[in-house]
Amino acid sequence: MNFAYPVTLTPDADGGFVVTFSDWPEAITQGETRDQALEEAADCLEEAVAARIDDRAEIPLPSSPQAGEATVAVPIATALKAALYLAVRETGIGTSELARRLGIHEKEARRLLDPRHGSKAAALERALTAVGRRLTVEVRVAA
Repeated sequence: MNFAYPVTLTPDADGGFVVTFSDWPEAITQGETRDQALEEAADCLEEAVAARIDDRAEIPLPSSPQAGEATVAVPIATALKAALYLAVRETGIGTSELARRLGIHEKEARRLLDPRHGSKAAALERALTAVGRRLTVEVRVAA
């Protein structure tokens, strides 16, 4: 699962850039400079992912970037929660079953799936393993 999405930066007539995501029509933001626009894009994307998890909605897979598009990654904590959310949906288990597999209370399992709760990466990795997933990390040169 990859959580780096293409973005379009459009110069604004009043200065700065408007940022849109082809995969996330509800996510629109802006910034005064290209760097600020990309920072704002990461925040906007994080909120869009969190809202979809809260609404129990689909999280789209990233499309391939087109010529001239940059990519923005979902912040790591939200990406881990999104991966767990998608894995739980795909396997069809509920929070009770997730809690049972992890040997924790259901309340703790719900927190692991809550995009606004600060869960530790190790706990999320363990939960991903419990639903048959393996976490790998890739670091790339910044573009």
